[in-house]
Amino acid sequence: MLTPEISRSHGARHVIVIGAGIVGAATAFFLSRAGAHVTVLDTSTPAAGASGASDGAVSVASKRPGPMMELACASRAIYRQLVQHGVLTDIYHARPTYLFARTDEEVAVIAQQGADLMELGERVLPLTHAQLMQRVPGLGRHVLAGMKVPDDGHALGYRVVDRLLQVANAPVRRFTPVQRLVVSGGRVVGVLTPDGPWVADAVVVAAGLGTAALVGLDNILIPRKGQLIVTDRASLSGAALPGPLMSAGYLAAKRRMVLSQSSASLVIDPLVTGQFLIGSSRETGFADRQTDIHTVSTLLREALAVVPALAQRRVIRTFAGIRIGTQDGLPIVGRHPTLPGLFIATGMEGDGICLAPVVGSAVADMVLGLPAKVDVSVLDPARFGDLPLSDPL
Repeated sequence: MLTPEISRSHGARHVIVIGAGIVGAATAFFLSRAGAHVTVLDTSTPAAGASGASDGAVSVASKRPGPMMELACASRAIYRQLVQHGVLTDIYHARPTYLFARTDEEVAVIAQQGADLMELGERVLPLTHAQLMQRVPGLGRHVLAGMKVPDDGHALGYRVVDRLLQVANAPVRRFTPVQRLVVSGGRVVGVLTPDGPWVADAVVVAAGLGTAALVGLDNILIPRKGQLIVTDRASLSGAALPGPLMSAGYLAAKRRMVLSQSSASLVIDPLVTGQFLIGSSRETGFADRQTDIHTVSTLLREALAVVPALAQRRVIRTFAGIRIGTQDGLPIVGRHPTLPGLFIATGMEGDGICLAPVVGSAVADMVLGLPAKVDVSVLDPARFGDLPLSDPL
């Protein structure tokens, strides 16, 4: 066990990262690579939250134009670098994303998304129904047109978490909830857990919904439940489709970002096991992990309309994860506005798998006072004003 007495040994900066999801793991990895001594504290186990209940999409195609699309491009590039350096060689894989439309309005949504992607320098290939059928056989007649975005990728969240924590060689304290931040001399100097206090030179809070009370974000962070479905195998030799099928309705929901509304937007993701992952709902204000027959039935009907052959598959599991969004639809990444020594990385909603490398790298640079490799100032927590902490020590 790392104790407060030895936490600053050898002159290295000691950083506590709260949260062992993919954002916390990426932050720990980049801090460790830069020479910091890192301890990760988690109320449960690594990837037990949203990181373990995700589809693994590293997708620029699905992002809202503006900062989110730009950051997704930067993060995808870091994934590729991590593959080249041998860190994620067998975990991150390139694969295309296929967008599809079933109405004239959705065709327009895809066209606009394509224009935004091309403006950012992304390769896109508009497809008629016939062209889409050639690349993704078995599509239903209701699909009018689509678009291929060839340079996206995929990485299962729990595998990324496991690998980054291993490479970082950062001790992970499981089932160690942080009860309070410890403040001394006007700055955060550690945390209090049931095991006692842990001191540090800096604290990074990347705990998803658990971040809210710790750093004063109770009225800013918004839980959104997502229900998903897993089928049996359609193939015994890898993914049954060349890439995920993403509805224009999914894009439209992201582009509108009306957080007060709930919706169910179809994505059909071919897993390397030969199974399909079908999702997903966006249920604002729900933080339970229960699935319900109404939502699951809605998603299945939508999926069958797009790929009728799915009628031959059996549902073997349904599950739900909790995405954490924010009032303005942007993540919260940066220094706490009033407390030195405290940094925040949360609010990725459904984009944590994609954005984790760029966020982890940016937070590590901030903590260690290094020049920023990527500008994430638009995500600064200070945009919400002062964030009052709940009873810090």
